[in-house]
Amino acid sequence: MASRRPLVLVSPRWERKTPTAQVPEQLATEESMACVFADALVAAGATPLMMALTDDDAVLDHYLELADGLAVPGGQDVDPRLWGDDAPYDEGLLCPERDRFESRLLRRALELDKPILTTCRGTQLLNVVLGGTLCMDVPGLEPREGMALWRHQMVLNDPAHPVEVEGGSALSRALGGATLVQANSSHHCCVGRLGEGARLVARATDGVPEGIEVPGARFCVGVQWHPEYTWRSLETDRALWRSFVEACR
Repeated sequence: MASRRPLVLVSPRWERKTPTAQVPEQLATEESMACVFADALVAAGATPLMMALTDDDAVLDHYLELADGLAVPGGQDVDPRLWGDDAPYDEGLLCPERDRFESRLLRRALELDKPILTTCRGTQLLNVVLGGTLCMDVPGLEPREGMALWRHQMVLNDPAHPVEVEGGSALSRALGGATLVQANSSHHCCVGRLGEGARLVARATDGVPEGIEVPGARFCVGVQWHPEYTWRSLETDRALWRSFVEACR
C-alpha cells in the first residue's frame, strides 16, 4: 500500500542508573530514545520502533524481518579495542553493551541490505563494523591548511560549521543535491581509516570527516552531525530524513 508508513527500527540509548540519597535502591538500567529523534522520523513519514537491547539473535532477526529500515543514533564512545587499539582509555566514556548489540545489528542490516541512516556514534560504529578505525580526539587533529578547527562539541540546536559534500554522492542526493550545508556538532571522535566498502563523502571545511556512505547499498548513509535536532530549521536536514524514509518505503 503506497500510503503505508515505513517501520524504522531505532537502536536504544543505554544508561546505567546509580543510587542516590533520594533513591538509594539500585534502579534498573534504562533504554531510551531521544524525542527529537522520534519526532524527526514521524515528521518524515515513518513509524519509529525503539528496539530492546538484546543478546538474542532470534529476537534481533525478528525485528529486522519486521522492519523497513534502521536508524542508529549517537551516544557513548565506541571502544577502541574493537579495532585492536589497547591504549588506556576512559572506561566511563564507553558502553560495551551498545557496542555488542549495535555491531551485530549493523552487520545483519548490511547483509539484508536494509536502508540505514546513522548519526554521530552510529556513524563511527558503522565504520568500525566495516573494518575501519576512529580518531578519538578531534580537538587534537591538524586542521586543513589555512584553517583553524571549528568547535565540534556541544552545539546541537544551531549550525556550528559548514560541511562540504561530494557532488553526486548518495548523501548529496539525500540532502536535496546540496554540496555545501550547515551542520550542528557534538562529538570529540570521528572516522579515521575507512572500513571496507565505506566512502568518505563529506568533511567540515576544517577537514574533519563528517559523512560516509556505502556505495551499492540501497541506502547506507552516516553523518557525524545530529540532524534530529535541526530538521525543523534546516531544509537539508529535513531532506535527509525524508530521503531515508523514502528509501525505507
